[in-house]
Amino acid sequence: MIASALPSLGWSEILLRLALAAALGGAIGIERELRDRYAGLRTHLLVSVGAALFTLVSAYAWRDFAFGNGVTFDPTRIAAQVVTGIGFLGAGAIMRHGVTVHGLTTAATLWVAAAIGMATAAGFYTAAVVTTVLALVVLWPLRIVERRYLDRLRTSSDQIVVGLVVGARVTSVIHFLEERRIVIASVHVEDAGDGQRTVVVDCGLASGTQVGEIVDDLLALEGVNAAQWLS
Repeated sequence: MIASALPSLGWSEILLRLALAAALGGAIGIERELRDRYAGLRTHLLVSVGAALFTLVSAYAWRDFAFGNGVTFDPTRIAAQVVTGIGFLGAGAIMRHGVTVHGLTTAATLWVAAAIGMATAAGFYTAAVVTTVLALVVLWPLRIVERRYLDRLRTSSDQIVVGLVVGARVTSVIHFLEERRIVIASVHVEDAGDGQRTVVVDCGLASGTQVGEIVDDLLALEGVNAAQWLS
């Protein structure tokens, strides 16, 4: 029996869908490129086009194949793997620098670019265009609103990063901060190699606290070879 009753696509329709996927994915990529992110124009464009092609192949490439013995044709089988597979590419965009993590937004935009490519290939042009516009609004105007207004409503939180020499005690740093009226939320200790350790303290400042003095006094503690305040 014939596998599917799906209509075939002409070259013009295939070209339209792939080109639109490239344009919409590229629009998001340009925004990332302007911010000098790891994944920019070419990456987002390729992700969108690749997802579109996978969707086209999944839905239309097998329509002329004959199946029998109870075997049926599933037009979503290949395309469904894009949703899972794009996660590996997005994970590669997430970078950790010391105690901070970068690339989460770029990983999310790669995921959205794949979804836009799939929607375009499936013929949902309106949904693909609207999603692209919404993504750009989130990345640009909404970012400005977040920085200008929402950041003011957040409870201030800071991090103190302290480097300890071999044999130095973490408790000495904790006691010092408590004596300075610093509210400690959590403490994380990392092995810096060669017996040295890095202490990362999530904390909150009391009113009137002088950050510079705290760092200088930390550096004066026995066993401390580095101190940094991150806000």
